Amino acid sequence: MASSLPLHHPTHCFVSTPKLKSFHNGWSPRPTWSFAADTKNHIRPIKATTETPSYPIFQPPQVEESPSELVPADPDFYKIGYARSMRAYGVEFKEGPDGFGVYASKDVEPLRRARVIMEIPLELMLTISQKLPWMFFPDIIPVGHPIFDIINSTNPETDWDLRLACLLLYAFDREDNFWQLYGDFLPSAEECTSLLLATEDELLELQDAKLTSTMTEQQHRAFKFWEKNWHSGVPLKIKRLAHDPERFIWAVGIAQSRCINMQVRIGALVQDVNMLIPYTDMLNHSFQPNCFLHWRFKDRMLEVMINAGQRIKKGDEMTINYLSGQQNDMFMQRYGFSSPVNPWDVIQFSGNARIHLDSFLSVFNIAGLPEEYYHNSRLSNDGDTFVDGAVLAAARTVPTWSDGDVPPIPSMERKAVKEIQEECQRMLAEFPTTSEQDQKLLDSMPEARRTLDAAIKYRLHRKLFIEKVTQALEIYQERILF
Repeated sequence: MASSLPLHHPTHCFVSTPKLKSFHNGWSPRPTWSFAADTKNHIRPIKATTETPSYPIFQPPQVEESPSELVPADPDFYKIGYARSMRAYGVEFKEGPDGFGVYASKDVEPLRRARVIMEIPLELMLTISQKLPWMFFPDIIPVGHPIFDIINSTNPETDWDLRLACLLLYAFDREDNFWQLYGDFLPSAEECTSLLLATEDELLELQDAKLTSTMTEQQHRAFKFWEKNWHSGVPLKIKRLAHDPERFIWAVGIAQSRCINMQVRIGALVQDVNMLIPYTDMLNHSFQPNCFLHWRFKDRMLEVMINAGQRIKKGDEMTINYLSGQQNDMFMQRYGFSSPVNPWDVIQFSGNARIHLDSFLSVFNIAGLPEEYYHNSRLSNDGDTFVDGAVLAAARTVPTWSDGDVPPIPSMERKAVKEIQEECQRMLAEFPTTSEQDQKLLDSMPEARRTLDAAIKYRLHRKLFIEKVTQALEIYQERILF
């Protein structure tokens, strides 16, 4: 679920050959397997609605639609279940430049009551519990299969991604399994933005030492797990699941970016489980989502429900928020994408300068508690588009003070703003490149590897956020102090 991570949702370094650098010995060739969807099929998607067409005389004249980069999914995409297929209501799946997405097939009005948009049979999902006694569903692993021992050797709470990756690889290998077909709609290793697949040079392009170290540790963790369990002496039924480390690391990236955590009642137990839910993982991420997601189990089906936060027109993409309250570095770790308008991004200021909080909020018409800041656009002038998620993040991260009804002193506010702006400029000067250079680099490499592209965008978004904070402080001075 990447911000098509995407979740979508959900990336630049000069690489001359498409190979993954091994952590142990040289370079290993990239495998030739691919799960890319066939985008040449232009058959109209099956609409999961049962509305009767109106009499022709009452139908409005058809309006020619402008050409779009979106390609409707093949009708078989909705019918690849075996015993039972998924059902979709009022939505359709389309593929664009960044992958699949879920789009409204009719106008959706904002209502207080949640509406069902999908029904997913439980047997189509991959589910594995987080705590002992651990269990998985569907029960596709036969007794005595070595993959069971590999999964059982992990920690259910901390190694959930490794466990789910093993189960996913086994599902790909099992004859007549749903995931053998659904895997064609998942991003291949070349299309995946997960930093687990990034090379050492690509991680350096992040220009973030902490994030680079974290991803390197995760890569080594996945590689050591593969090296331990896929050695030369393992049976062929295990070896063929992941012939090389990249295959396994790709599966771990898919598990991390498309997994959903929830509580499920299994018999008399209520278990915290990690689930790969097909079709639902096509919902992409947005920091300004138009839907809120809900779940409900009914008749061995998972009902996917949404509350529309605003009116969604026919053909508009339906988006959700993957990780509320998380910074860009967490989105990069989990999904491989970032945004310059993340309202929860943070800048670590070290100076003692402070500005008046209430004055800053009033200038930009920001209302609500700090955890729920939002822009009250009704108080803004028409055409004023400056305030976005980055300004909301500035309200949270810029050092501020508030002392009841004590008003700010203009001269003190001006001094504080200047000191904070100078610290922002020092932060920007510490980067090896500027935002303009990063943008030119992205424009010059349209065919760059997805991981390289994501890495450069991450550092670019970081600089754009700092620059936005500087601009917001300048506007604050102009509107309040002078």
